[in-house]
Amino acid sequence: MPTDPKSPYLPFGENKHAAWFGKDIISVKQFSRADLEYVFGVAHEMRGMVERVGTFDLLKGKILANLFYEPSTRTSSSFTAAMERLGGSVIPINEVKYSSVTKGESLSDTVRTLECYADVIVLRHPETGSAAIAAKAARKPVINAGDGTGEHPTQALLDTFTIFEELGAGQVDGMTVTMLGDLKYGRTVHSLARLLSLFKVKLNYVSPDILKMPKEVMDEVGAKGIPQAEFSTLEKVLPETDVLYVTRVQKERFEDPADYEKVKSAYVIDPEIMQTAKQNMIVMHPLPRVTEISMDFDDDPRAAYFRQMEYGLYVRMALLAMVLGKA
Repeated sequence: MPTDPKSPYLPFGENKHAAWFGKDIISVKQFSRADLEYVFGVAHEMRGMVERVGTFDLLKGKILANLFYEPSTRTSSSFTAAMERLGGSVIPINEVKYSSVTKGESLSDTVRTLECYADVIVLRHPETGSAAIAAKAARKPVINAGDGTGEHPTQALLDTFTIFEELGAGQVDGMTVTMLGDLKYGRTVHSLARLLSLFKVKLNYVSPDILKMPKEVMDEVGAKGIPQAEFSTLEKVLPETDVLYVTRVQKERFEDPADYEKVKSAYVIDPEIMQTAKQNMIVMHPLPRVTEISMDFDDDPRAAYFRQMEYGLYVRMALLAMVLGKA
């Protein structure tokens, strides 16, 4: 694939290509800052290719198994679109409860079976650590599409790519990123905080007391020298925020429905509250949203969450090409 001379990212070559061929993508901890430059360089070129020609045959003859133990619209369809844009094919498995799993088959055996048919497996599973178990069992690359409340590395990569594309690759150092909402169960913010610790950023965490960012994540980020602060309200930190990352309070993660009812509408982003925010900033959300961002805000140029979904296509195209040796 030719390198775009106008790309804002570092050039990439055969050394990086070889490094990712056949590799699993399980955690953001695998990525260095140089790795991100490479991934985003490939994603940037994928964006240009899609805009110019739509689909191409880079992965013609390759097959992706989309193995989802949890319901998914965005992530599942994004990987499907990514593979098909690259000329490959997809085995969609979105209703695992109707499969051999109901007969008692282990995750390891399911993965070993699927790799007989596919070249790469994308896995979403409700149990933390499941992606690592699958990767250990498989000979083919496994990509973690979310494991319980653990990590969602491809989401964190597309989130960071969104920041680069929207605000400029050279502007990330010095930014203030504020994460808002369900920080306890939200695997997207766990992965994003870890990934952003590769840069010189300031992280603010705004949440109800029962949904605070886990201590283990804050300890990891703090060990990198990243300043962090916790708040219960948004008003104080919004004026200094460059990236506001909003998360849904996830009803399905609560054991006690009463706890969910207490916090489900703790924060709402609307045009009124955003009057105090910078004009040159962005609001992100992994989606789906419920009530935490008003639809009245959707037409604001700072509302980047649907553009964020599109950037995810290009990042997942890049990752699939990388692990299959075609980047």
